[in-house]
Amino acid sequence: MFESIDAARSREDKQRINAEEHCVARDVVNIIACEDTDRVERHELFGKWRLRLMMAGFSPIPLSQSVSTAIRDMLNEYSPNYRLAESNGALYLGWKNRAMATSSAWR
Repeated sequence: MFESIDAARSREDKQRINAEEHCVARDVVNIIACEDTDRVERHELFGKWRLRLMMAGFSPIPLSQSVSTAIRDMLNEYSPNYRLAESNGALYLGWKNRAMATSSAWR
């Protein structure tokens, strides 16, 4: 994640500073310093979430093609190293060959 931020924005960029202060810093502290009930987020593979959602009776629905197109267009403005892939009804955002985030829709 940090490598992708370095490639997309300079260290003095106001959007980068804002994102780091309000999003990234909280995640880093949560991952490194928090345990048990103090930990707010636990990052897990999409396969585990997919299984949980299906066992709870939800079914995946396809994401709009316009969503993929809009995200691809936006990512092209930052770096060619960002990747966007669709698989198993989910959209994977990656940096180089590593998935960073997944989006899916369920009913």
